[in-house]
Amino acid sequence: EHGLDSNGVYNGTSELQLERMSVYFNEASGNKYVPRAVLVDLEPGTMDAVRAGPFGQLFRPDNFVFGQSGAG
Repeated sequence: EHGLDSNGVYNGTSELQLERMSVYFNEASGNKYVPRAVLVDLEPGTMDAVRAGPFGQLFRPDNFVFGQSGAG
């Protein structure tokens, strides 16, 4: 959707898309982008699922906030 591959490198073709990249992503070293996000959940398993997904490695580990047990 934003033209990023799973390593955070921009591979898109839209100049407008690249101009607006800073709305949702911060540029890191090596022309890579990381999501501007804080992920919060009561269950650590949900965060594990995000990390295990195809774009999970893009998220900074310190942006995950979770409880030690679920709500139920």
